[in-house]
Amino acid sequence: MEWLREWLPVAETAEEFGHRLTMAGLELDAIDAAAPVFSGVRVGKVLSVRPHPDADRLRVCEVDAGTGETLSIVCGAPNVTAGMLAPVACIGAVLPGDFRIKRSKLRGVESQGMLCSAVEVGLAESSDGLMALPADAPIGADFRAWMGLDDFILEVDLTPNRADCLGMLGIAREAGVLLDHPVTGPVIEPVRAGADHAVTVRVTSPEACPLYATRVIDGLDPNALTPLWMRERLRRCGVRPLHPVVDVTNYVMLELGQPMHAFSAEAAGPVIDVRFGTAGERLLLLNGNEVEVGPADLLITGANGPLALAGIMGGEGSAVTAGTTRIVLESAHFSPRALAGRARAHGLHTDASHRFERGVDPTIPLYAMERATALILEIAGGAAGPVVHQGQVPSAHADNRITLRRERITRVLGMAFAPVEVERILTGLGCRVAAMGDGWEVLPLRARFDLTREEDLIEELARIHGYERLPQTLPPTTVPVTSTVEAALGRRKRELADLGFHEVISFSFVAPDWAQAFYPDLEALALANPISSELAVMRPGLWPGLVRTAAHNLARQRMDLRLFEHGLRFVPDAAGLRQESRLGGLLCGRAEPEHWQGSRRAVDFFDAKGVVETLCAGARQALRFEPATHPALHDGQSARVMLGGQGIGWLGALHPSLCERFDLPELFLFELDAAVIASENVPQFRGLSAFPAIRRDIALVMNEDVAAGDILAAIAQLDLPLLQETRLFDVYRGKGLGKNEKSIALGLILRAFERTLDEKDVNSVTKSVVDQLEALFGAKPRY
Repeated sequence: MEWLREWLPVAETAEEFGHRLTMAGLELDAIDAAAPVFSGVRVGKVLSVRPHPDADRLRVCEVDAGTGETLSIVCGAPNVTAGMLAPVACIGAVLPGDFRIKRSKLRGVESQGMLCSAVEVGLAESSDGLMALPADAPIGADFRAWMGLDDFILEVDLTPNRADCLGMLGIAREAGVLLDHPVTGPVIEPVRAGADHAVTVRVTSPEACPLYATRVIDGLDPNALTPLWMRERLRRCGVRPLHPVVDVTNYVMLELGQPMHAFSAEAAGPVIDVRFGTAGERLLLLNGNEVEVGPADLLITGANGPLALAGIMGGEGSAVTAGTTRIVLESAHFSPRALAGRARAHGLHTDASHRFERGVDPTIPLYAMERATALILEIAGGAAGPVVHQGQVPSAHADNRITLRRERITRVLGMAFAPVEVERILTGLGCRVAAMGDGWEVLPLRARFDLTREEDLIEELARIHGYERLPQTLPPTTVPVTSTVEAALGRRKRELADLGFHEVISFSFVAPDWAQAFYPDLEALALANPISSELAVMRPGLWPGLVRTAAHNLARQRMDLRLFEHGLRFVPDAAGLRQESRLGGLLCGRAEPEHWQGSRRAVDFFDAKGVVETLCAGARQALRFEPATHPALHDGQSARVMLGGQGIGWLGALHPSLCERFDLPELFLFELDAAVIASENVPQFRGLSAFPAIRRDIALVMNEDVAAGDILAAIAQLDLPLLQETRLFDVYRGKGLGKNEKSIALGLILRAFERTLDEKDVNSVTKSVVDQLEALFGAKPRY
């Protein structure tokens, strides 16, 4: 917050300002104090140091803490020297953790306080000695106030489209328009070249790197230290200080949002080329990992090969070290498209890749170069060469002109904005605004990659004005237009809900072993960067998700399950990747809810078959079930679902080996082509007959292997006008029949629309049915 206040006055508390950011779409994730609570610590100067008379590792220091008297303090820090300035906890001070400083004796010598390291005042997790303060620190000043430690750190959770706020410049711009106050950032003046040393820049891949700038700085002081103010700002932003040059590049990234990098000039060589990699090239990164790069990786290369993964991480071989006195400073703009996914491909995620993948302001690299140069020269000295760059710096504003209409603002937000307010907000966000007849012509700032159309500008008006201040108005109601297929699928899903099913939505990714277990004949598409090994391939069907959901519920004593899912399956083939809409279901447990009059029968194949028949009841073609084997289903309890001769899915009991493998009871599955079962007949009116129906029951003996579905299909083929319906109502096996025989009882329902049927009509239809079944299956009447 103190850093932000250097850009504009913010009178609000951290909580109030954080709430304002959240309401403007920049969600506040946390508020942290810049330092833990402590008091009574002053800036002190060590006047003299002498050995402790009774301890080799202790020193007795005379310290001026601005109290009017010299304090005698026993100190064990190895870096304590006469003349240094450091924090001093005086008698009565309270350090973090409620550690109180009292007058004490250490090995017989009185100590009137404590010289503090950064750890002891809560500013570091580890330390090698006292916290050395700069020579201009005011002796006797309250250390906490002098360091500005009553500050607060706001952690903002940005959405991917707001990369412009990944720096203090972007946050300050937002704060300026929210608080209606001009923003005054650091003055960045060009640094005049003090030498003529430079490197040659070549950009072989300009589409991936539209702008690449370098500057050689020579004569750096290897003993230079990063000033305390910069180290403290880096600490508050969660960045560990490392080296003055590296700290400056990190500081400029946090300030302006522009990632930068510095190479050792000796390692970089006289020519730097920005190009894509070639197969087999390798690079040892700063984190110690060696990666193999390829044609998809954008590289910064020197005379001896790759120097860095562009926009991601530098190489170990060209790193700036404690003895480096000559560097090549880099500031560039990399295309988000060229870097998208490349860091993840190598298992990396860096501050630079996080920004470049989302988009960095393409107009700012040269400003960042001048800012970093000035800071490096101020801290470490040296002489800067000229800036050498390839590519053009674009204008501050984007090329696309967006028309913003007053009428559209009112229609979308439900309120009218005063023209002066529209212009204030958009101008405050950096846009160039020109009034026109019925609205404005707007040129967005190039840093705002998310402003591409009229609705984006209207969203900005709503954000800054305040979502909570928009009126609550109902939009005009319209009847949604739903396609016939979508409507039919909606009816199928409601039918399943009416049958007691619950809809589940599972991941489109599954574990490779699950995909192999259920669909061994299909090759699942493997993901290049799976979020986990359990979600590494695209699902070839819906059963893994349904079974995993069932297992989760069964483990929690939910034993009676009816689950269904509608979703896509992904099947690679020669033409690419087929994405097919499927409707799947799972049944296990009791067939009926528990009740004192109910049955305890468990669900079986025919329950699942009945569900499929219900789903296909309105189909345009005849439904049939063919006995068939599927690797995931139980032999003898599985069937191919056929509709008009076309296979549309599978039905059956889960294979016992899979039940054992996944520790599951017996359960039944089906999976159907959703697009096919959604193609239903349009209901048509049929008149009702005024004449009575006649029923004739017949029993036929036939071989055991004759399927009931084939019998009904054979009768339907006769297309008898008087035969309204055929009901299979009994199956008998036993006494009076052969070993491989069964008796099927059929009820024939006959009716005419123009007259009452007589015995002759009934006998004729009955004979036709018996003759057809005898001819096809060898069926004989049973008397």
